[in-house]
Amino acid sequence: MTALVITTNYGVEQDELLRPLAALKEAGVPVTVAASKAEPVQTLVGDKDPGETLQPNLTLDEVDPEGYDVLVIPGGTINADALRLEKSAVSLVSGFAAAGKTVAAICHGPWLLAEADVARGKTATSYPSVATDLRNAGATWVDEELKTCGANGWTLLTSRTPDDLDAFSTAVVEAAR
Repeated sequence: MTALVITTNYGVEQDELLRPLAALKEAGVPVTVAASKAEPVQTLVGDKDPGETLQPNLTLDEVDPEGYDVLVIPGGTINADALRLEKSAVSLVSGFAAAGKTVAAICHGPWLLAEADVARGKTATSYPSVATDLRNAGATWVDEELKTCGANGWTLLTSRTPDDLDAFSTAVVEAAR
C-alpha cells in the first residue's frame, strides 16, 4: 500500500503534516508529499508561527492517483482554504473517492471534501468551524476524536484538531497497511 499527502506550500499545520507522515514512514509505508509548487512547504504552528519546512516530492499536477491507496489531507486554516481552490487537489479527492480508496482529513482539511462534492452521505468530524460547511455539503457532522465512515463505497477518516493526531495517525497507518 502507498500513501499520498497533499498540501499547499504555505500554511499547513506543522503537526498535522509531519506526524502522520512520520507514522507512515515508521510503519514502512511508501509515502509521497505533493504540494502546489515544487518549492519548500512552510508549515505553521497554530496558524501563525513559522514551523519546519519540508521539500515535497511532486507537485499536485504531477500526481498519478493510480499509484496510491490512501490520500491524507492535513489542515491548517490557510492551507485548507487555499487547497480547496486548487483544481488538481479537488480532482484528486474526487478520484480517490470514485475509485473506492481511503481519504483521511483532519482539522480544516475536510473543506476539500465539500469542495470536491464527496461529503454527501458521509459522517465526518472536523474543526468545529467547518461543521456547517460539511452539513451544507450533505454530510452528518459529529464531534469525535476520529470518525471512520464507509458509506458510498469508500472510506473516510476524519479528526478534529492536532489533539486527535495519535488516533488519526494510527488510523491512517492502519488504512495504508
